[in-house]
Amino acid sequence: MARFIRTAQRTIVSSASKTLSNGNQSRIATAASLIQFKRYATCKTHLSPFKTNILRILSNEIEYQHDYAPPHQPATSFKSFTVQDRPGGKWMTMRGKYGDSEEIKIEVTMFDGCVFVPKPGEDSNGENVLLHISLLVDISKGQGCPEMEFLCSAWPDRLEIQKVYLLNRDKIVINPYMGPDFRKMDGKLQKMLCDYLEARGPCCLAVLPAYLFLLKQV
Repeated sequence: MARFIRTAQRTIVSSASKTLSNGNQSRIATAASLIQFKRYATCKTHLSPFKTNILRILSNEIEYQHDYAPPHQPATSFKSFTVQDRPGGKWMTMRGKYGDSEEIKIEVTMFDGCVFVPKPGEDSNGENVLLHISLLVDISKGQGCPEMEFLCSAWPDRLEIQKVYLLNRDKIVINPYMGPDFRKMDGKLQKMLCDYLEARGPCCLAVLPAYLFLLKQV
């Protein structure tokens, strides 16, 4: 997985005009940090009456949410795939099947980049931010058969293939060949590979950025 993240960041994110390399910058506070803040808010310090009142209100709100808000149950599925989330981690794993013999495993990074695009409309000013995530799609037909892997970029409205290659896990290769640039391949071959991937479901994962955004708000 570490190889995948390094390759994805080097191959995909570097091509964006503007990137946001640290996905943890937008991560919200965890329950543990809220509890720590609660303890801090109740300790005796020399604060102005205004700050004391603000801290008291925040402490009461945090205590209420902790005691009465229903606990969130993380999603265990997305579309036709099961989800193995890793809270606090930078990636997650999704698994699915195609037919009776093919196993599909998708390793997904959290947000690892973004691009800025003009807002639509003639009278619109400013820019919109499109968040980016990287996917490694692994399609296996069982023991003894090489696996086909797709290195992809997921945007809110589309999924782009960057690399495609075969991987034999029965043989250890120090520097495996990561395949040619997908955009430089023959047009007919590109279409065949896109159709192959679309039939197995991962193309629907172009909406993953929105899903991960909601996941990070919990």
